[in-house]
Amino acid sequence: MPAPIEFWFDFSSPYSYLASEKIEELAARHGRRVAFKPTLLGVIFRTTGGVPLTELVPPKASYFAHDFERSARFAGVPFRHPSVFPIPTVNASRAFLCLQERDEALAVRFLHAAFRAYFAQDRSLAEPEVLTALATEIGADPVALARGMQEPAVKEQLKALVDESISRGVFGAPTIFVDGEMFW
Repeated sequence: MPAPIEFWFDFSSPYSYLASEKIEELAARHGRRVAFKPTLLGVIFRTTGGVPLTELVPPKASYFAHDFERSARFAGVPFRHPSVFPIPTVNASRAFLCLQERDEALAVRFLHAAFRAYFAQDRSLAEPEVLTALATEIGADPVALARGMQEPAVKEQLKALVDESISRGVFGAPTIFVDGEMFW
């Protein structure tokens, strides 16, 4: 079987959300699976000097805000620009990793539920109670998830993934690697 498609994402990235809705279908058409890997754009931006697309010079920022909605319509994906944007996604990423360690399918259900909660329902993933509610909605134990997000091993795993993403040249999300070639 060919190598998995690496899908580096941040839960505050609208384009990560849109791509997450299509990447598994694309991978399946090519006989591949997806390796979902969270990173933190805030850390990447501090390291590289980057900024969120909506904080670019005004004409570019307006363009991207419009393009999020247009791209969602084109992809047939529900989208509503969140009332608070961007948000810190450390805990959402830790929750994903905690679930991924136990059950890959459950983690992927969480990923989709979390992206839809933020970008279709305007539920802030920065709020711990939203993350535990999402855990309940997908059939995960919210108490175990809340504890797991604070485990040192999960924190270290996220830090290692962020460091890896930076060392591999990730500067935005999503970033996708296919057979070692990077696509943004």
